[in-house]
Amino acid sequence: VDLQNEFVLRDFGEALEFKEMGEWERWIPFHDRLDDIVIPNNQRLLKFFRDNNLVVTFGRIACLREDGLDRSPVQKSEGWNNMLMPVNSFSAQMIDELTPLEDEIVVNKTTDSVTTGTNYLTLLRFMGIETVVVTGIVTDQCVASTVRGLADDGLKVICVEDCCAAGSEELHNAELKIMNIIYCDVLSTDEVIDLIEKKL
Repeated sequence: VDLQNEFVLRDFGEALEFKEMGEWERWIPFHDRLDDIVIPNNQRLLKFFRDNNLVVTFGRIACLREDGLDRSPVQKSEGWNNMLMPVNSFSAQMIDELTPLEDEIVVNKTTDSVTTGTNYLTLLRFMGIETVVVTGIVTDQCVASTVRGLADDGLKVICVEDCCAAGSEELHNAELKIMNIIYCDVLSTDEVIDLIEKKL
């Protein structure tokens, strides 16, 4: 979920805005976690899924119109959520380390949740998928909204804690504590790989 150039790169997008506003220092731990933990673990998990012919999908914030008219009111609002990322823009693309393959589904969303306002749940049903492994950013917003949307639709959900990040470690841990058991099982990358290997 949302591991896009806009949010991940240190020399582009939100990072430049934070630097201009003098807020960069507080975002360094977030970017360090992305670089040192989240991206490498996502790469491991992605390789494992691809090597075992498991379905891989991506959810990203991307409006279909250049002017962003199709965005939800939340994404049009001033402040934190005011994001304009047309679908073909550099901002909207998944980071190079996690580039989707040609046959992998990329869901474009104009809300926090990958399940809201998209055909994602329908696609999962068509493919016969009953369990979804969720990773991405940020834990307490788009990841949490996606996990809840999937759970509410009756899917089994696993949230991979070391494949996610939030604006602070406190927010990350708090959201995982709230979601665990009720909406999903919170597991590590190693635990997810071990669990799936036992079922293959």
